[in-house]
Amino acid sequence: MRGQNYSLWSLLKHGFKNHQTWEPAWERVALKPSYDVVIVGGGGHGLATAYYLAKNHPGIGRIAVLEKGYLGGGNTARNTTIVRSNYLWDESAAIYEHSLKLWEGLTEDLNFNVMFSQRGVFNLGHTLQDMRDIERRVNANALQGVDAHVLNAQEVKEKIPQLDCSRSRRFPVLGASWQPRAGVAHHDAVARGFARAASRLGVDLIEGCEVTGMDIQNGQIRGLQTNLGAIKTERVGCVAAGHSSVLAKMAGLRMPLESHPLQAFVSESMQRVIDTVIMSNAVHGYLSQSDKGELVIGAGIDSYLGYGQRGSPHVIEHTAAAIIELFPQFSRVRMNRQWGGIVDVTPDACPIISKTSVQGLFFNCGWGTGGFKATPGSGHVFADMLAKGEAGPLSKAFSVDRFHTGHLIDEHGAAGVAH
Repeated sequence: MRGQNYSLWSLLKHGFKNHQTWEPAWERVALKPSYDVVIVGGGGHGLATAYYLAKNHPGIGRIAVLEKGYLGGGNTARNTTIVRSNYLWDESAAIYEHSLKLWEGLTEDLNFNVMFSQRGVFNLGHTLQDMRDIERRVNANALQGVDAHVLNAQEVKEKIPQLDCSRSRRFPVLGASWQPRAGVAHHDAVARGFARAASRLGVDLIEGCEVTGMDIQNGQIRGLQTNLGAIKTERVGCVAAGHSSVLAKMAGLRMPLESHPLQAFVSESMQRVIDTVIMSNAVHGYLSQSDKGELVIGAGIDSYLGYGQRGSPHVIEHTAAAIIELFPQFSRVRMNRQWGGIVDVTPDACPIISKTSVQGLFFNCGWGTGGFKATPGSGHVFADMLAKGEAGPLSKAFSVDRFHTGHLIDEHGAAGVAH
C-alpha cells in the first residue's frame, strides 16, 4: 500500500510541478505551402492512414493531416468503441478481419496502450428467423476464417448470467452468435497513439485547419484552399466521415451518401457486472461496461438527415427501454451523459474506398455505423491506395463505381443496430 501511495504521490507531484518538461505527444507545426500528400480529416481513419503511409511508404514525401477541429474530436470521440469482424459477405469480412488482426498487435506497433480488450461480442437472436440469419452468418464466417459460434439460450445464459433469458419476456432469447476475439478499445487512446506515431515519422498534424475549396485543373487536383491559407498538392485523401459529401461537392462530385446523427449514452458508474458486449437487432440496442463501471449503451441512427450532434430524445428513450427489456435490473440506473456523432451511410451499408474521376483525389468514407472497428484496417488499405494510386485486393470491391455497375455488398443485416 505504501508503494502504491508513493507512486500516486509521485504522479501528482510531477503532474503539478514538472509537467512543463514533459515531451508533447505530437509536434505542433505550422502549415507548409506544399505537400506531396494531404489527408483531410484528423480522426482515427485519417491518422491511421497517415501513420501507415509514412511507415510503409517512406519514399512518399511530405505528408500532412488537416483537421478543422482537434485530432480525434469527431466520430472517433463519439462512438461506443466496439471492434468485431463477423460480417456476412466475403468482401466485408475480409477487410474487417484484416482490421481485427491489426488491432491485436496495435498496442505494440504504436508503442501506445490503446486498451484493446477482447471480451467477445454477442449478437442475440429472438425469433426463428433471427436464429436462421445467425447460423447463416456464422457458417459464412467459418468459411472466411473468422471466429464465430452459434449458442443456444442455455449457453447464452451461462456466459451472461445477468441477461434475462426467460421465455416469458416480450423478446425471448433463443440464442446468439458469439465472436470471442471481438471486443472494445479506448477511442482517445487510439487517436493519440496514431497521432504520436505519425508525428514521429515526420507527418505534419495541423489542427484548426478547415478545407474551404479545391483547386482542380484539367481534371487533376492541384491544391486546397483552407482557412489557414492555400496548399499546393497533387494527391489528396479525404477521410472526413459524415462531412465527406461536403468535400465531394467542392470537387464537383456527388457521393451516394446520407449523413445521419447517431446517438449513444452512458450510465452512472457502478460495480462491474458485464464483461462482454451484448447486441440485439430486434430489440435495437446494445451495451458494454467501461473500465470505469459505466454502462455504454448504443442506439440506432436518427431517421432524419442532418449534421446536428444532439439527436432526437425519443431515440434515447426507445433504446433505454430496449436495454431494460434485456436487463430489467438496470431500470433504476441513472443516465450520466448522452452524445451524438454524424455518420455517412451508403445504400449497401458498406464503405467507399476509391479513387475518383478527379486525378489524384481519393475518398475513404461511408463507413456508416461501423467506422471505429475498421480504424487500423481502413488506414492501412487507404495508405496503400494513396501511395500506389490504385486499389489493392482488400479495397477493390469498395470502389464508388459499384453503384453504377450494380456490384453492391449488402451488409444491412450484419451492420444492423448502429455500432
